[in-house]
Amino acid sequence: MIKNNSLLGIGLMVSAMLLFPFLDVCAKFLGQWGIPVIEIVWARLFFGLVMTAPILAQQEGFESLIPHDPKVNALRGFFLVISTMMFFGALHYQGVAETLAIYFVQPLFITALAPVVLQEKVGLRRWLAVAVGFVGVMVIIRPGYLSLTPGVFLSLGAGLGSAITLLLTRKLARNGSALANTVYTNIFGSIFAGIGLIAFWQTPNFNILLVMLLLATIGTFANYLTILAMQYAEASLLAPLGYTEMVNAVFAGWLFFGDFPDHWTFVGVAILIACAIYISYRERVKNIIEPI
Repeated sequence: MIKNNSLLGIGLMVSAMLLFPFLDVCAKFLGQWGIPVIEIVWARLFFGLVMTAPILAQQEGFESLIPHDPKVNALRGFFLVISTMMFFGALHYQGVAETLAIYFVQPLFITALAPVVLQEKVGLRRWLAVAVGFVGVMVIIRPGYLSLTPGVFLSLGAGLGSAITLLLTRKLARNGSALANTVYTNIFGSIFAGIGLIAFWQTPNFNILLVMLLLATIGTFANYLTILAMQYAEASLLAPLGYTEMVNAVFAGWLFFGDFPDHWTFVGVAILIACAIYISYRERVKNIIEPI
């Protein structure tokens, strides 16, 4: 159910973004240990389902385990699996911060797709901010200067897939609780990932299993906060706040892997953050005065 409380929605979204880099750290470790990407994605979703389904059944009854809108939930689960696989795959080729910096094309996709998926109005000023944001992405990637590794394209694909996932999240937020939608995402996501896992399964040892459980815990809680945020504020308002994830991503990448982005990456991210701030500012002006 949608509730209008933009400030609470912003706080929940920022909290989720501060958690997500530690999910990426777990995924990168698992990848370095030879665990297939599809198995990492499955572990996140399946163990997340094991954690959340009993809580949902206890709070809302066993009938709540049946998705209200199975088609949209299945579509959201599918795109979550695809985008997560691409993101985790990109971590094989580059650091957490670099991958995330390119992935930050996501809010641009959200702004572009929101009128189609959610019928949300996007005005001229916000489109101009999106165009400037695209310049920021180009500064990060620097085509023609940097070698375009598979990690670059995987990061861009992850950003697009994640944008679609968030838009579908906003659509689902109109019906059902945040916890229920989290469970439905885990149900369909673990099914899709499980199908792909059949040919790649590797039995994890105890230490790997512990990291998988940690990954699932972080991912499930952060995803729950994101869905909850969507119940309080519009997707186009919350999407730019994803840039706050970069702060913890730089710290986590440096702390665990010794990765630190070059200065051009920070320049590009600064451009993207400036666009995010402007879009959020115009959203507030629009709500107070008139449509942009």
